[in-house]
Amino acid sequence: MTTSARLPRAAMIAASVLATVATLSVVPTAYADSTAAETARPTAGLPLGDQDLAETRTSRELARGVTLTKIVRGTEPAAPDQINTTTRGPWIVNVLTIDPRKAKGRLKATYGPDLAKVEKTSELVRTSGALAGVNASFFTFTASQLYPGDPVGLGIFDGKLLSEPLTDPAEANLLIDADSNKVLTGHLRWTGEVRNRRSGAELPLEFVNHPPVIPAACATLPDQTTCTEPGDVVLFTPEFAAATPAGHGIEVVLDRRGCVVRTATTRGTALAKDQTSLQATGKDTAALLAATAHGCLTKDIKLADQNGKKVSLRNNLYGVTGRYQLTSGGEIVVPDGTGSFFDRNPRTIAGTTRDGKILLATIDGRQTTSVGTTMDETAAVADALGLHDAINLDGGGSTAMALQDGTLVNRPSGTNGAERAVGDALVFVPRR
Repeated sequence: MTTSARLPRAAMIAASVLATVATLSVVPTAYADSTAAETARPTAGLPLGDQDLAETRTSRELARGVTLTKIVRGTEPAAPDQINTTTRGPWIVNVLTIDPRKAKGRLKATYGPDLAKVEKTSELVRTSGALAGVNASFFTFTASQLYPGDPVGLGIFDGKLLSEPLTDPAEANLLIDADSNKVLTGHLRWTGEVRNRRSGAELPLEFVNHPPVIPAACATLPDQTTCTEPGDVVLFTPEFAAATPAGHGIEVVLDRRGCVVRTATTRGTALAKDQTSLQATGKDTAALLAATAHGCLTKDIKLADQNGKKVSLRNNLYGVTGRYQLTSGGEIVVPDGTGSFFDRNPRTIAGTTRDGKILLATIDGRQTTSVGTTMDETAAVADALGLHDAINLDGGGSTAMALQDGTLVNRPSGTNGAERAVGDALVFVPRR
């Protein structure tokens, strides 16, 4: 369920009766692990579908403090034309539970070789040396074949803001302190500007690592400084891609001190690891040239939570973006809505319990073997799993959970279970 555009970014992006029937089952062969403890026990069922549905839960310990649980609710495959309406399911939910008090490792986000590319969740898990992981943020997907992995919303990786949060309050963010494995959910806000240390000239930033838009009225003007329509001012970092986006406009490359290395009257260049660049289009090109003339720049990027409290960018801080908070403070808070996004779909959930455990969950969907969940049903599942605070991450064909060898835990909704390449993932990396 990727979103197809980020232009502008700000414009994008009833619980059922609790079941009581549960039965025991044997762990499927695909989950067998001679080094893992396996248990199956009756428990209160998920609030999905009719009360009389059978439900099984099978768990195994992947490592100390890390447990994988498979929940199967309902036994009969759904009719293809009733996937979005049936009350008989079935549903398949996989839950990765991390207890920070016991687990030896850290939860983090990873985007792979560069921000603008896409990789499969299984590959991101494998290459990061993780024990397990799930897909994370919404990403550009088909809006630009050049930069399909470009995050739609917040992206913080090891203390670096590589993608700014949306201004749309519907965006829900997951913030991870990998040092302590503490996770917060909510909506972050940001401001960004550059300031000339000598002249004091200031210029606000529109985006971070997002291709700027050329105003329609000026699309054919090679010299964007003659344009009278507002454009964009964007900060680019080396993590974005092998080269910054090319096209009409102005680009100014800065060294690690913020001093100008070179200025070009067209956009598109390779950045060294200690360089950044500023791109501008439309009449903002003139403003960029003025702000960078005869001096060095200071970048001022500020983050705050939804209560206005400052969020400091520091090492081992990670952040990803979802759409809609599911639970907050132990209450279901998902908004009402209609349309395909609110219909039954595969879902990926992330959040924390009241006692600090971290849960990453996938719900298979759009299949006769697992029909998926509406937004209301997703929130109800999060609540039933004990998530005090939880958000809905990217879902649909992106939903995936994988283990350290790249093995998929769930069945994605692509043709024949094909896994989709995504922008980033949440992974739990064992301490070595």
